[in-house]
Amino acid sequence: MVLTETDYLRQLQALLPSGPAWPKDDDATLTKLLGAIAAELARLDAGAGAVIDESDPRGAQAMLSDWERVCGLPDTCASGVATTLQERRAAVVAKLTTQSGASRAYFLALAAAMGYPVEIDEFRPFVAGVNRCGERLGGAPAVRHQWRVRVAGPRYTAFRTGASQAGDLLGKLDRAADLECKLNRLKPAHTRLIFSYEGV
Repeated sequence: MVLTETDYLRQLQALLPSGPAWPKDDDATLTKLLGAIAAELARLDAGAGAVIDESDPRGAQAMLSDWERVCGLPDTCASGVATTLQERRAAVVAKLTTQSGASRAYFLALAAAMGYPVEIDEFRPFVAGVNRCGERLGGAPAVRHQWRVRVAGPRYTAFRTGASQAGDLLGKLDRAADLECKLNRLKPAHTRLIFSYEGV
C-alpha cells in the first residue's frame, strides 16, 4: 500500500509533542513545513513501489540503463543494433538467460533468438572408402574445421504497443553484422566461420 501525502502528514504530526508550541492546525507554519516533508516522503514511497517493477528487466524502463551496465551492454557485437526499448530489453534478457554451447542446434537457436533465419552447412573432405563416386569433393582435410552460416533474410523488428515507446521506428530491418560478430566470438577456436547472404 502506497501512503499519500496526507497519510505522512498525519504520521509526522502524531510524532510531535503536545502543547501550544507545536500547533497542528492546517494554516500553521509548522504544518506547512511538515507538509513539504510529507510530500517528499510520499514521492519516495511511490518511487520505491516502482523499483519493484524495475527489478524485472522484461518490464524495466527507468532502470534499463542500469541493467545494461550490469550486463555489459551494449557489447561490441551489439553496438548500434539495440536502439528501441523492445530490442534493449530483449538484449538484457538474452544476456542474463543465455547458456553457451558448441553444437549446430545451439548456433541455430542463437541465430533464431536474434531474429535471423539461418542454415548451417558443415564441410568434410572426400575420403576414399567412405564417400562414393560422384559425390562432391570437399577439399583438403582442413575443410572439416570450416562451417558456413547462410543467412536467409534480414532481421525485422516491428513496433509493438506496450513493448515499444514513442520515437521508435514502426519497422526496422537489420543486416546480420551483430550475428556475425556474436558467432565469431562464440565459435570453437579451431574453426573457420564463413557467412553467405541469400535474399538480403
